[in-house]
Amino acid sequence: MKPVQPPHDDNPCRPRHYKPAPCAPAPVEGPAKQSLETSHTRLIITGALFCLAFLVIAARLVEVAGFKADETRFARVRSDETPAITRADIVDRNGVLLATTLDAPSLYANARLIRHPERVAEQLAAILPDVSESEIAAKLASDKSFVWIKRLLTPSQELEVNRLGVPGLQFQTEGRRVYPKGNLTSEVVGYDDLDGKGLAGIERGFDDILRDRSEPVELSIDVRLQYILRDEIARTVADFSATGGIGIIMDVNTGEVLAMVSLPDFDPNSPGSATPQQLFNRATLGIYEMGSTFKIFNTALALDTHTATLASSYDAIDPIRIGGFTIHDDHAQRRWLTVPEIFQYSSNIGSAKMAVAVGTDRQKAFLTRLGLLKAPSFELHEIGAPLVPSPWREINTMTVAFGQGISVSPLQMATAVSAVVNGGVLHRATLIKRPDGYAPSGQQVVSPRTSEEMRALLRLVVAHGTGEFAEAPGYLVGGKTGTAEKVAAGRYEPKGLFSSFVGVFPVNEPRYLVMVCIDEPKGNKESHGFATGGWTAAPAVKRVVERMAPLMGIQPVDEDSPEIRRSLMVGSPSPQGQKIAAN
Repeated sequence: MKPVQPPHDDNPCRPRHYKPAPCAPAPVEGPAKQSLETSHTRLIITGALFCLAFLVIAARLVEVAGFKADETRFARVRSDETPAITRADIVDRNGVLLATTLDAPSLYANARLIRHPERVAEQLAAILPDVSESEIAAKLASDKSFVWIKRLLTPSQELEVNRLGVPGLQFQTEGRRVYPKGNLTSEVVGYDDLDGKGLAGIERGFDDILRDRSEPVELSIDVRLQYILRDEIARTVADFSATGGIGIIMDVNTGEVLAMVSLPDFDPNSPGSATPQQLFNRATLGIYEMGSTFKIFNTALALDTHTATLASSYDAIDPIRIGGFTIHDDHAQRRWLTVPEIFQYSSNIGSAKMAVAVGTDRQKAFLTRLGLLKAPSFELHEIGAPLVPSPWREINTMTVAFGQGISVSPLQMATAVSAVVNGGVLHRATLIKRPDGYAPSGQQVVSPRTSEEMRALLRLVVAHGTGEFAEAPGYLVGGKTGTAEKVAAGRYEPKGLFSSFVGVFPVNEPRYLVMVCIDEPKGNKESHGFATGGWTAAPAVKRVVERMAPLMGIQPVDEDSPEIRRSLMVGSPSPQGQKIAAN
């Protein structure tokens, strides 16, 4: 019997032992089908939720990346517009630090990340009292990714902000200018703005230099003398209920300003809180009629042009009446006065007649050589231009002789007096330290002989004249008082005084000039109601000299030694005169 053959398979590629697959199961019906569909639905929903979560995370990453890009772009723009502050330090002549730059945090916010701007604004305003809550709230309510909240915070403010833990509040490090001596040197050093641009004082005058150099800028100022001068002027302003005070200490042989004070002053660490009166530099920007201190120049002019000698005399018996005005003496001697007596008693009449003898043209030329008829060249931008007569008539020649009808700055006054006493050489005033041993060149404005005679006259004023309260025993102070009535509403105010004293010591071999001016002093019990230069400014100069002389290595001398008496001899005071301290 033949074996049974499998069915013919016409597919030659099928494996030899191939067996057909069993039949497919029957379709699921009923409850089983419904359960399977439910599972599929749940899987689709779960997948959709995962996709949504991934989309949210991706969107957040895009937002954060965009903010970082904005921040990077902002930082790059600020770097282009306001490069990092690298201002050089400012120091005094002995290396004492007056201005430096420290890193400080500045607070900014991404307003898009602030969820509760009102509450955050309230919290920040409590930490930053100089920024209003409404201002902060307005910034945080904006849709900006970068808004400044406060520039240059203190370390304690930075700590308090960090403690809030508010997302979107960030810090950027910036350079903050710091002035360790505060008010003491405010008018000299000045201050800068938040972006490191100098706005006043040396900070403004040397703005480019401070930006371009790394080594400190050395000033001529000596903070020890600055402290002494400010202390004594503040005392005098308080004693006489004055509106302000001015002081200058100058090296008469180099033109270096060793101290400069203008009261009221301000704290350069927070200049925004200062008043216009505090920011005003009276020593350089203020211009004033200087009164009888101008007789220094009038007398030097007469001696230098040889229109007068120390033996010359002028009629001071009667007042001068000219052009509806009357020129009189406050301490009238009512007699002929010699040149030393005119200076000693501060005679307006004698000074006016000396000026007329010299002539208007020579007077103007002389004051021009002294730098008194135009604004001086100086390192500060705060410079006042003098007010001079125009036209310059004979009556102006007379009044200018005793410091009326012409207004100059205290800086100009100090510079010109230094030239008169130092041998006759005018040196430009400077706030920059001269190298040790440096001998600056200058312009010869009076002869050495005239300078010597003027030193003797200045000593006479302190020893026997209106400046006796400036006498500092052993230090040979010479000087001149000045009292001018200030002009208000086109007229002179008898009670609105500008009282001053300019002193030089040691007057036989001058080294230093000390000038003090008191603005609108009121007489007190100690001054017997007087508020003139002899009663207000002269005593302040005396105290300054006594305090600074030991620091500068100046030893007291025997004022009665024959050598010193000979060097300062101009003749004895007239027996008809008297010793006075006023004007």
